[in-house]
Parts: sequence; C-alpha cells; structure tokens
Amino acid sequence: MRIIIVDDEMLARAVVREYLSEHADVEIVAECANGFEAVKAITELSPDLVILDIQMPKLDGFEVAELAGAKTRYIFATAFDQYAIKAFEFHALDYLLKPFSQQRFDQALAHARANVGKGAPDAAVDSMVREAAARNKPLGRVLIRDGAKVHVIGSDKIDYVEAQDDYVQIRAEGKSYLKNQRLTELEGQLDGEQFLRIHRSYLVNIARVERIEQATKDSHVAILKDGGRLPVSRSGYQKIRAVLG
Repeated sequence: MRIIIVDDEMLARAVVREYLSEHADVEIVAECANGFEAVKAITELSPDLVILDIQMPKLDGFEVAELAGAKTRYIFATAFDQYAIKAFEFHALDYLLKPFSQQRFDQALAHARANVGKGAPDAAVDSMVREAAARNKPLGRVLIRDGAKVHVIGSDKIDYVEAQDDYVQIRAEGKSYLKNQRLTELEGQLDGEQFLRIHRSYLVNIARVERIEQATKDSHVAILKDGGRLPVSRSGYQKIRAVLG
C-alpha cells in the first residue's frame, strides 16, 4: 500500500513514519509539510492512502481533499475538537485524535487496508467537502486547481460567477477561472449577504454592481463597476432592486 503523510509538524510526521515502519506491506511515497505540497504529491503520485492532518496553515486537510480529487482515500488526524471529527467520521476511512497510540494507528490502518480499492471514493470525498463547507460557512476563499497550480481567491475579490454546465467560471480581478462545481452549490457556500443570484446562470458580488439598467421592455442588465454587463432575470431584478434600493 502506497501512502503519503501530510502534517505541518515534523514530529507528527515522524510518529506516523515510526508507526508505519511496523508494517512491511507499506511504502511511504512522500511526506508533505503543507497543503500545497500535498495536493501536488497526491495528484502526481496517486497514492492508495493519505494520512492527513486537518489543521494546517494555508490549506487545511479538507481543502486538500477537495483540490486533490477523489482518486485516493484518507485517514484524517487532528488534535482538535471531537465534534468536528464526528461530522466526518463516516466519510473518511478513519480518523485519529492526537496523540494516538501505535495500537489505535494499527486499527485505522487495518480498516484502510480492508477498504482501499473497494469502489470509487468520490461520493465520500464529495460529502466531506460539502460538510467542510457547511462547517466553515460562509467561504472566505475559493480554491481552484489549474493543472499543477492552485489558485486561492478571496471571496471579496470575486466580481461574479457564471454557470457553465457542471463548471462555474469565476471572474476576479480581471481574470477568469474555471472550477468543477455547480453554481447552486457554490452559491450555498458563499455569503448570502454579499452574493446575489440575479439570473439562473449568474451570481454577482453586490459590491461590484454600479447600477441596473433596462435593456428591453421586459429585461434588465446589471452594470458592474468595471463596465461589465450581466443579464438580470425578472426574479433577480426584484431581489437586487430591494438590496440596492
């Protein structure tokens, strides 16, 4: 079984490495000290299992799982509150509450060994990401993987979001980014007081709207501060008019 260890604390990685040394069928293919390294390693190496810290700077464990995709399985490790752990108990293969013993670690590894390769974990990872988003609402930033790059965009920097089938195109600071997520899901994660659905295909940052203009007898457009124009549906017009006064 090919494993990646991810933890920002060197001592914590050393403990996992020591525990894994008791298992002859295990190969440690990488150790990562932060989330960005982890996303790159998981994407490139496609391990069977990732032992993943939750609380890390820059990207936490759940953000790593979101960005790395659903081609691997996870054991989460954390020194923090058990309530949060419970929310994910049935979605990860296992979780470890630090400090954990060799015996507890071996139990988690045995569980993982028995389950790795049994069907695609997509649904489990999707559930983890959704619950992570719910736990952290509203999102203060949006994560986008672009090949080997990871873009971290502050929510307040977003001008608008446009639906494109199963993707969304996020416009921020003059650039466009494509993210594999449905508009309705992202809408539920962003701050409802900051972002407004003005059309079935558009979610706009209210702070970026300069004015609303009538386009035809029965339609309106939102004029953004950078000159951009977005269509406004009838229901969207009622909502944004109430907000803008």
